[in-house]
Amino acid sequence: MKNDFIIQFLYTIAVLDELEDGNHPKKKEKISLLDAIDFLDINNSIEEIVGVYIANYLMPKDTVGDAMHLAIASFYKMDFLLTWNCNHLANANKKKHIRRINERLRISTPEIITPLEVMEG
Repeated sequence: MKNDFIIQFLYTIAVLDELEDGNHPKKKEKISLLDAIDFLDINNSIEEIVGVYIANYLMPKDTVGDAMHLAIASFYKMDFLLTWNCNHLANANKKKHIRRINERLRISTPEIITPLEVMEG
């Protein structure tokens, strides 16, 4: 039986900030890819969720970007959060803690996966 599903890519200013930081190959080309992707706003509720994540040691204080990505995906009830970050996000040891905090906040928890997991199918 074939699985029918729709993949929708979304981004926020947090993604754009990360792409604009530093010097990396094909930076302009990467940023221009965002033109075809829907943009999500960051609001006060998301910022409050980030604060809860940091206060509960879910993410380190110096990694607000990771907390922001997770808060956005959780707030907008995304099914998946695609990331290369295996230290703070796509980490089996963190998943239970993430679910526990999100349950207390009464928000959904996305499945956090790496691009390799998607390609392996």
